[in-house]
Amino acid sequence: MMTLALGPEWLSPDYLISEYGLPGILIIVFAESGLFAFLPGDSLLFTAGLLVAEGSYIPQPLWLVCTLIVAAAITGDQVGYAIGRFFGPKLFSRPNSKLFKQENLDKAHEFVEKYGPKAIVLARFVPIIRTFAPIVAGAGRMKYRTFIAYNVVGAVLWGAGVTVAGYFLGQIDFIKANIEPILILIVVLSIVPIIVEVVRGRSQAKKAAAEALAAAAATGAAPADASAAPVQRGRHARR
Repeated sequence: MMTLALGPEWLSPDYLISEYGLPGILIIVFAESGLFAFLPGDSLLFTAGLLVAEGSYIPQPLWLVCTLIVAAAITGDQVGYAIGRFFGPKLFSRPNSKLFKQENLDKAHEFVEKYGPKAIVLARFVPIIRTFAPIVAGAGRMKYRTFIAYNVVGAVLWGAGVTVAGYFLGQIDFIKANIEPILILIVVLSIVPIIVEVVRGRSQAKKAAAEALAAAAATGAAPADASAAPVQRGRHARR
């Protein structure tokens, strides 16, 4: 079996699948969908599909594996939504904890504000954001009917889509021969949106700081001009 040398061994897809099989995959998918943001979702699903094609470690048929993964993803998001709905704004006002970092919640909030309900679908493909998006949706009182619709669509596209991709691509000889770098590429591609958002955030922060300085300079110049005007009027008055 391939070894993905990226992060601790107990978080590598091959270790998780070889040790815990399909139940382990379902637990990880459930947890990452609304509880823990550090789990290997994308590479895990791709590896699962590949191993289903090989018939090793996962003896269940592809349709059953995809169905259970989608169900786990939907349930995980439901739990995240319930957490946000129950605790609401308290999550955003409390300091960092072991489970929820304020920075991650803020990023997810910005993501949901930017894309609206479809963020629930898009977030599935963005690590960290996919964990906190349902929490933000619940805290923001997104209509439950709207949330569940987008939740199901996102779970099918991500959970079944990535697994099916691993199943069919895993049967290509080139993919089999280069599975480790391909899994690393999947991980890298999955964090590209995060890097883009970080760079964009820093750029916007610098721009905002520059605008603030310019505004402060303009405000400081205005009183000087205003103070000059009364002097002129004073001289004219004396004349």
